Amino acid sequence: MGSKVSIQVQKRKAVSSEKKTLCNLQESSGESFPGCDYRPPDRKTWMAGLNPEKLRINQIVWPGTHDSATNKIGIPCISRPFAQCQSLSIYRQLIRGTRVLDIRVQEDRRVCHGCLVTYSVDVVIKDIKKFLSETESEIIILEIRTEFGHQDPPDFEKYLEEQLGEFLIHQDDHVFEKRISEILPKRIICVWKPRKSPQPKAGGSLWNSGHLKDNWIDTDLPSTKFENNLKHLGEQQPVTSRKLFYRVENTVTPQADNPVLCVKPVTGRIHGYAKLFITQCVARGIADRLQIFSTDFIDEEFVDACVGFTHARIEGKA
Repeated sequence: MGSKVSIQVQKRKAVSSEKKTLCNLQESSGESFPGCDYRPPDRKTWMAGLNPEKLRINQIVWPGTHDSATNKIGIPCISRPFAQCQSLSIYRQLIRGTRVLDIRVQEDRRVCHGCLVTYSVDVVIKDIKKFLSETESEIIILEIRTEFGHQDPPDFEKYLEEQLGEFLIHQDDHVFEKRISEILPKRIICVWKPRKSPQPKAGGSLWNSGHLKDNWIDTDLPSTKFENNLKHLGEQQPVTSRKLFYRVENTVTPQADNPVLCVKPVTGRIHGYAKLFITQCVARGIADRLQIFSTDFIDEEFVDACVGFTHARIEGKA
């Protein structure tokens, strides 16, 4: 018993030390980067506000959400706090400025996070279509994957094509250099990642797993995640040379051997350091690698940081 208590004490000390490390870095370096003062006039239409005639796909710092469709997962106040990574619906996230969605599904097409389930993926599709009907120039990256430990939904590729066909941007390496105006009226880059079913074919209406990559670091230690994110990002090619999307997740994850298992207080350890991350990308000379930047419980400040840096790229200041 005493050894277990000692281990927990050490873990709490490690978390406290790492939170202090990030706080000290924030105080010493500040949070100033090209575009940090920019605020989009309307987050719902921020891509339109940056001028689709000028904005290229590979210039965008895409604000994304991690485990996007978990706002109603599990049982409220019982299991939900252990799996909920977003408090807003997909539609509300898109209005707030989110442009990359991370959707996990199981065999019956219900959205899930681990063993907990929520609504059907039909709800996600409905929210996306509603948003697209109210906007004209906003592009979305929709990643849908079969959750770990689950089976692929039958005929799911066909389902996605039937539901989203009119909006789908077909897989094409030339998309990355194109301006938004050259892609419209198509609006969705859909990346389908099955576990056992065949991957989408090159040149088809859906993109495969090779087109959206990341380096997931499973930790609840904020400075460890922050520095590893910088390390892995620095190993990528600049966005102008890549033919894939690379994601950095500004999140930390509850661990089974730690007494704090609810998502919100754990991920809150790193949540406020998104602007610091962009600042450090600039300071360390790797800002030209930053592309998809995702978070739990997305807020306006996170969106504004991504949009601001995108604006600086368009203006040649980043």
